[in-house]
Amino acid sequence: MTTQAEIPTLASLDSISYINEQGQLPETFQGKIGVYAIFDRDQVLQYIGYSRDIYLSLKQHLVRQPQSCYWIKVQTIERPSRTILEEIRQAWIAENGSIPAGNSEQSEQWNQPINVKPLMTDEENNTYNNLDGIDQEKHLRQVARRIESQILELLKARGLQEEIRFNPKLKTDGLLDLK
Repeated sequence: MTTQAEIPTLASLDSISYINEQGQLPETFQGKIGVYAIFDRDQVLQYIGYSRDIYLSLKQHLVRQPQSCYWIKVQTIERPSRTILEEIRQAWIAENGSIPAGNSEQSEQWNQPINVKPLMTDEENNTYNNLDGIDQEKHLRQVARRIESQILELLKARGLQEEIRFNPKLKTDGLLDLK
């Protein structure tokens, strides 16, 4: 178990490919508790988070920020302890010398469901504004499906073989999040 004295530096941890050669996320982190750092293609730190299931969190981040998720570094712990997890996260941020964009100005894009309304084309926006009630919901669902399709195509191009399922109930609200 990690204690204050045992917090590993980010630099000391191995970089792990976000998507392995078989097109899968690192399954060794399924159900594992810990802190993870996400890096872009150039190994620039983008986000530091912690989770009770690192694998599920990584999957969620990949869908929300596919262009920023190429490498990870992970420290697992045996028992859930928000204090220890937060200490590791803060130590890594300090080691980095600045707060990663995903933990500051881009926090919402990393941690909240994808809101498709700002991603609507001008035509989709005009159509949406001329509808009301259930017709707006149907239109939002169509836009959500378009954005979902773009995300899935991007992930497929990256070689992802893993099944990605979005929550269908959120699409009528214009939101995309994993089921």
